[in-house]
Amino acid sequence: MANHVAPLLPLRDIIVFPHQVVPLFVGREKSIAALEDAMESSKEILLAAQKRAKTNEPAPEDIYEVGTIATIIQLLRLPDGTVKVLVEGKRRARILAFVETQRFHTVRYEEFGQEPGPSIELEALIRSVQSTFESYVKLNKRIPSETLSVVSGIDDPSKLADTIVCYLTLKLQDKQSLLESPSPARRLERLHELMQAEIEILQVEKKIRTRVKKQMERTQKEYYLNEQMQAIQKELGERDEFKNELQELEEKLAAKRLTKEAEQRGRAELRKLKMMSPMSAEATVVRNYIDWLLVLPWNEYTRDKLDITRAEEVLDEDHYGLKKVKERIIEHLAVQALVERPKGPILCLVGPPGVGKTSLARSVARAMGRKFVRVSLGGVRDEAEIRGHRRTYIGAMPGKVIQSLKRAASSNPVFLLDEIDKMSTDFRGDPSSALLEVLDPEQNSTFADHYLDLDYDLSQVLFIATANTTNGIPAPLQDRMEIIRLEGYTEPEKMAIARKYLVPKQTETNGLKDEPIAISDAALTTIIQRYTREAGVRNLEREIGSVCRKLAREVVKKGRGRRHRVDDKRIEKLLGVPKYRYGVAEEKDEVGLTTGLAWTQVGGEILTTEVTIMAGKGRLIMTGKLGDVMQESAQAAMSYVRSRAEILGVDRNFYQKIDAHIHVPEGAMPKDGPSAGITMATSLVSALVRVPVRREIAMTGEITLRGRVLPIGGLKEKALAAHRAKVKTILVPQENEKDIPEIPKSVRQDLDVVCVKHMDEVLKHALVLDNPDAFFDKLQASATLPVEEVRPQPTH
Repeated sequence: MANHVAPLLPLRDIIVFPHQVVPLFVGREKSIAALEDAMESSKEILLAAQKRAKTNEPAPEDIYEVGTIATIIQLLRLPDGTVKVLVEGKRRARILAFVETQRFHTVRYEEFGQEPGPSIELEALIRSVQSTFESYVKLNKRIPSETLSVVSGIDDPSKLADTIVCYLTLKLQDKQSLLESPSPARRLERLHELMQAEIEILQVEKKIRTRVKKQMERTQKEYYLNEQMQAIQKELGERDEFKNELQELEEKLAAKRLTKEAEQRGRAELRKLKMMSPMSAEATVVRNYIDWLLVLPWNEYTRDKLDITRAEEVLDEDHYGLKKVKERIIEHLAVQALVERPKGPILCLVGPPGVGKTSLARSVARAMGRKFVRVSLGGVRDEAEIRGHRRTYIGAMPGKVIQSLKRAASSNPVFLLDEIDKMSTDFRGDPSSALLEVLDPEQNSTFADHYLDLDYDLSQVLFIATANTTNGIPAPLQDRMEIIRLEGYTEPEKMAIARKYLVPKQTETNGLKDEPIAISDAALTTIIQRYTREAGVRNLEREIGSVCRKLAREVVKKGRGRRHRVDDKRIEKLLGVPKYRYGVAEEKDEVGLTTGLAWTQVGGEILTTEVTIMAGKGRLIMTGKLGDVMQESAQAAMSYVRSRAEILGVDRNFYQKIDAHIHVPEGAMPKDGPSAGITMATSLVSALVRVPVRREIAMTGEITLRGRVLPIGGLKEKALAAHRAKVKTILVPQENEKDIPEIPKSVRQDLDVVCVKHMDEVLKHALVLDNPDAFFDKLQASATLPVEEVRPQPTH
């Protein structure tokens, strides 16, 4: 094609296509000069779009290379100096070069485009585009319907594409790409895609408009009906019903024994309610608040049963053991008999699961003749659960404390705060901090719930909290409670509970109350030792229930009235293979093998400690999943042995030539604590001097570097474990002598409890020696020598 020269008019945010007549407003001096030059010559001007509309003085690189040759139809100068020009697009053109850029842009260009021949495919494409454009026009109300008749009469594919693109809402880049495409078929295909996308958007917009319109119509309809209803009620006099309700509320307020502050607030809220429309949302909020004021047990108390003997009988009837808790409740009743209004104690029962903490609180309420309410605090993480929500929130309610008092219909119930150690904290607040006021006897007489916004007296409530451990309870909260520890039941106690409570309960539950069924003590002992391992009796009750269900099955099969006896041999047939090993002492005296005693949450346990000596380079190997404290005890034991090496008849540099391996079975069970110190020291000495340890002796105690034996905890449970394992003697720290009376009398009769102060005494009792007294005197003599005499000499 031939090259031509024409003035250039850069356009902002607009593209003029061939066959399109467009009015333009021109204000830039260069653009006006280009128009004047075109008017003086052929009236043709090249229109090309700017790449960035904000550029006021576009350079050649700021203008697209493809534009449209247009003819100026009319030019009109406006009073403000701008020019209005009417142009008609004629042909596509590509800029080859800029001839002049000083006064105005003049460019050399060439025209381009394709004239496709007629084909069936092109005819089908034209019809498809015209059909799609018709759908687009129906959805887009901004395009006049007359446009359809114009478009449907166009047979030329190039003209059709250039005409339709003018009516589409497209981005500048999309329009430019259509202008640059020489093939009419390609332009029609691209237009078809763009129109389909626009149609989908318009359909979604139509759905949204329809939905919004329906919602507005529904809202207006509801408002209109509500107004009509109010007018009808006014005409029929049904508003008198609301007046009757107000009068009823006023009478209840007058009859209720409220505090002075609560009465004033109630009357103020009632006056506010009288001035409101009964259908308003605010009226519902005020009405609910007044209902809460009226339903709470202000100044309503149950009368306590102060018969101490009867209270003791009730507590003993419901629970076996738990002496400390029962004594504390009886003490409170005794004080109440002497003082008119004592403050309620705040007790916290801490113990492992299944020992009867929750059921004990219920028994306390029965013994005192009070109402009982329980709130589970496990997983509570919102302060509003305790203090309530302020009335500004939709659906606001009082906290669990006030709700529970409403349920109890009394201001002095026994209030159980279950699982107080399981509370959590998050962004909504700390519920444990909210409990500080509830559980403080100096503050809870004026407890303020956020919903009520009034002081409520909680001083007469008997709060009992339960927890498995004190680790999860913040220190300030612990300080406000009297902590009573439930250490778990001993084996004899479990036997008594099973015989007195669990067996009768399960036989009745499983329909065997009237059947001649006997479960022997040996059978119960087997269940306790081999099928359960717990501090409480929950699993014990489950296993007894399992036995009863199997017996019920036999009764149904073989008929009623037959005697059923369950002994220890039959238990394995009923319950299957035993679930747990039962700790027993060693069968013979062994070198490096010592029987220790451990405390767990489910009671005492036998803990065997093994030591073996191997050739090596002085390493101390510890296995058996030992915790940090237990590993440090092993190191302290080794230091004690090294300090006594020469006295024990061991080379003072033995630790440089051997490796000592300490192992505490069972390897998969985590173990920790300092009380295995003397056990590990005894095993180390036995392994080094090759002297066996007595099998009938068990021990517990913490060791220091100087060999002193420090006190430990859980002596009662450890003694019971030793008794179960048929151990004859236990070695315990001297400072634990005060705890010996806590060991059951029946166990003390079969067990020799020896108190020791120093590791030398432990070795005297534990090792199999020909002359233990002489060995002990030798150790003691070395301990009285000056430090210089027992210090190892340096080697050269």
